[in-house]
Amino acid sequence: MEVVWAYRFEFLSGLWWTVQLSALSALLAMVLAIIAGVARSSRSRWLSVPATVYVEFFRGTSALAQLFWLFYVLPYLGMDLTPFQCGVLGLGLCFSAYGAEVVRMCIEAVPKGQLDAAAALNFNRAQTLIVVVLPEALIMMMPLFNNLLIELIKATSLVSLITIPDLAFQAKSIISKTYQSGVVLLVTLVMYLLVSLLVSSSMRKLERVLSRGRRIRNGP
Repeated sequence: MEVVWAYRFEFLSGLWWTVQLSALSALLAMVLAIIAGVARSSRSRWLSVPATVYVEFFRGTSALAQLFWLFYVLPYLGMDLTPFQCGVLGLGLCFSAYGAEVVRMCIEAVPKGQLDAAAALNFNRAQTLIVVVLPEALIMMMPLFNNLLIELIKATSLVSLITIPDLAFQAKSIISKTYQSGVVLLVTLVMYLLVSLLVSSSMRKLERVLSRGRRIRNGP
């Protein structure tokens, strides 16, 4: 384990890059997922069709190919993003497409009685969506968003291929210097696991907080 202590700052630096990238790309993915998911569930074809094209494109293409396109092709089109910006944008766009399907399914799973109650209160579509549908659907989304967030954290290892010094990048760099791949990869796996467990635990707590009022309303 001497190699771990000798390169502890490289491991921590890589972990910090991974955490930053995960947080920002997850935030972007969630915002885009809600927008695209709501648009897909809309009755208007002007909203649902573009949202469907967006979702199917980013779900149907490789996340790595998307990162490479942003990193290598955009500069030729006059948009020179930093590697970190490419990583956040690429992962955000990719996982927002999967998240949009989660949003759409949860919106459609809201009980019809809730919609009838909103209609009885004379809510318009926007009010029904904001006040009734999204709060109810958000509770159902949380376990699925939890899984997607874990997948996103693991997918951050792809950004090492566009020169971002994340955890995977640092692990490869240390292995190239020490040739001790077993120990280095084991520590890397444990660090990914700890981040994933921490995020998963936080998401479950958030889910319980969001469900608390619902349980009270629905009774024991």
